[in-house]
Amino acid sequence: MTRTYYAPRGGLPNPRTRAHDRARFTQAYAVIPRGVMSDIVSSFVPGWTGSRVWILARPMSGFAETFAQYIVELMPGGRGDRPEPDPEAQAVLFVLRGELQLNLDETIYRLTPGAWAYIPPGTNWQCRNAADDRTNFVWIRKRYEPVPGLPAPDPIISHDDDVDPEPIRGTDHAWSTTRFVDPGDLRHDMHVNIVTFHPGATIPFAETHVMEHGLYVLQGRGVYYLNENWVEVEEGDFLWLRAFCPQACYAAGTEPFRYLLYKDVNRHPKLAL
Repeated sequence: MTRTYYAPRGGLPNPRTRAHDRARFTQAYAVIPRGVMSDIVSSFVPGWTGSRVWILARPMSGFAETFAQYIVELMPGGRGDRPEPDPEAQAVLFVLRGELQLNLDETIYRLTPGAWAYIPPGTNWQCRNAADDRTNFVWIRKRYEPVPGLPAPDPIISHDDDVDPEPIRGTDHAWSTTRFVDPGDLRHDMHVNIVTFHPGATIPFAETHVMEHGLYVLQGRGVYYLNENWVEVEEGDFLWLRAFCPQACYAAGTEPFRYLLYKDVNRHPKLAL
């Protein structure tokens, strides 16, 4: 299987393009098509130089409340010297394009497309573009929820090529999940996995569950059922699902349909807001 990872190209939309697209924002879900990620909606954030971000999700009362998700673009020489302003935040980075040099507590890692890194809360970390062209990566941030008697997780550096996908039972390997964290490790309160569907594979029921999702399509095309609607999605699109939004999908096209999936796990729901 050939693996590819779509990274935004920026630029400006064609002024002759019709305004109506697949973009949606509802009470249950949002769809941000890849064409929305243009120059005019990128942001600059403190602690970073030679960079810009597309902020795809942030905590919103009454919608999805546990996480923020960015796509970061670093120009040659671009860097994050003070990347995380919240000392309680943990992070997952996933490299889409280029080469990212990541410094974790003075240990340096060189991350190429497909690399996955977990950064625990309170970690001293920096990063920079180690390529001659742009480097893009997904950055997912969540405030860590500690549990008495359990330490915070350790850092993890991994890669898509180094983890065997786990097939979903009964699907003959047509639907699988690449898990970078042991699901039974209760130190972790979020998982960021890669889900893969081969052409024709499907989720055959409408999942309805407490976990929130940020879903970035890495490769291929699919059709997603969200609440009461079927939505066509393709590589570079982002889906943002609040808790209990019914969801299902099937793969379309001729190549695998793969996406990076965030979900909050392993903690009791808060009983007071």
